[in-house]
Amino acid sequence: MFFQVLFRVLTSSDLWQATLQFGALLLLPALGGVISERSGVTNIAMEGMMLTGAYAGVMTALSTHSLLVGVLGAIIAGGLMALIHAVVSINFKANQIVSGIAINIAALGLTNYLLFVQTGGQGVPSLASSLRLPTVTWGPLAKIPFLGPVLFQQNIIFYVALLVLVGIQLLLFRTNIGLRIRAVGEHPQAADTAGVNVRLVRYLCVVSSGLLSGLAGAFLALGIAGIFLPNMTAGIGYIALAAVIFGKYIPLGAAGACLIFGLGEALSVRLQDTNISPIYSVRCPIYLR
Repeated sequence: MFFQVLFRVLTSSDLWQATLQFGALLLLPALGGVISERSGVTNIAMEGMMLTGAYAGVMTALSTHSLLVGVLGAIIAGGLMALIHAVVSINFKANQIVSGIAINIAALGLTNYLLFVQTGGQGVPSLASSLRLPTVTWGPLAKIPFLGPVLFQQNIIFYVALLVLVGIQLLLFRTNIGLRIRAVGEHPQAADTAGVNVRLVRYLCVVSSGLLSGLAGAFLALGIAGIFLPNMTAGIGYIALAAVIFGKYIPLGAAGACLIFGLGEALSVRLQDTNISPIYSVRCPIYLR
């Protein structure tokens, strides 16, 4: 009985659709983490950047009644948090781990406080469909059995994440800019001697990681959950950091790790739904509808 149900879950298109969705959510901050790490700055503040981006995206979208402005607000909020991390880590040469943890804690407290102040403790309502990131359906391709729902019926940010993955992979290993980024991370003194502005490159890389984390926050709040909840990231940023390390600081490697983690999360929830899993786990916000 157990293996029959497990086989049915593993061959379900819903499982693999959720796997790719959660994998894309992890991939965006993970790619930012790869860029930052390659430049020589460890960024473990992706959790706080995502949470800030999710809050800013929802509140901006609600106040302006514009989905595009909401997404931009989320990206900018993530970039501002990353700028703080860059100033503390690069200018003041503080411990990067301590700085990242402090930002994560500050983001959690700040978003909870602002949410309470702005809503009087009532929380925000679910977003209207016009303020949610749309799902793209690729016409006849979406009707292909199994592959159609998995590959051709995904949120628009899923396809954006794939483009970002290809772009960063080519940037790091096929361009002079990527060579400078890797040189700054591996041999900063040699890069400085060669005329590379080490501080500027690191600033740009850290802020870029924040922009991608903010976009991931928008994906979570505006695309998947359709609402903002306190601490709704629930450790996703830390899982993305694990994917960066597991993928050996290579974009394609991080993508493979995100896919594995995404499968684990999707499988745990699907097995809970079948009432055959003996292990209890809290549902990830990705499944809030």
